[in-house]
Amino acid sequence: MNLHGVKAIYLFEMHRMWRTMLQSIASPVISTALYFIVFGSAIGGHMAAIDGVSYGAYIVPGLVMLALLTQSIMNASFGIYMPRFSGTIYEVLSAPVSPFEVVAGYVGAAASKSIILGLIILATARMFVDFSIEHPFWMLGFLVLTSVTFSLFGFIIGVWADGFEKLQLVPAMVVTPLTFLGGSFYSISMLPPLWQKITLLNPVVYLVSGFRWSFYGTSDIGVMASFGMTFVFLILCLVAIWWIFRTGYRIKQ
Repeated sequence: MNLHGVKAIYLFEMHRMWRTMLQSIASPVISTALYFIVFGSAIGGHMAAIDGVSYGAYIVPGLVMLALLTQSIMNASFGIYMPRFSGTIYEVLSAPVSPFEVVAGYVGAAASKSIILGLIILATARMFVDFSIEHPFWMLGFLVLTSVTFSLFGFIIGVWADGFEKLQLVPAMVVTPLTFLGGSFYSISMLPPLWQKITLLNPVVYLVSGFRWSFYGTSDIGVMASFGMTFVFLILCLVAIWWIFRTGYRIKQ
């Protein structure tokens, strides 16, 4: 395995984060902090507890997951799209690195950015609401697994997109609505029975539910089901990326 090649791609992408701190870190942290101020401090104080957890604390995992999903996709998609847009992707493909090493460099950097952002948001949330983490190792496990999975998904979007507007399409029009409807701000048990069944078709429900379980030990869906669904999506993304490099779809063409 060419570790030097992976390291070069990884460090290049990580340096881009430090060069764009306002966009990569400050902007999502400030946006999430506004949610904590409005929903956690202002509105949350007038709402009943959910499963024995104050409303302000209850939405912490959902808001972290919202930032995690969108930023993982954006970081990975932009990371691979720019070399395609500028033509430098051919330099990467002609270098002595395998497709696995290329993906490891780009996806590893995108996932690292998302994990750092998630931890910063958790630290920021502590300034507004009091919450606990009953299963810290599971929390970190879900954090890493979700970041890697959706960074892989973002890599696929970055290959598929043929314009900057398409990079924004899936996060803005698909992922964000699914996250809002996936129990980020409420428990799905609060919905009518029919809508509870419909909501189970939303894959983000399993991510938010499993992540919330790691905080408070309660969830709408079993933790193993949440972990299993995330792992299945990870495998599907890996298969899609294998097919991309196998056929050269929008990379070698």
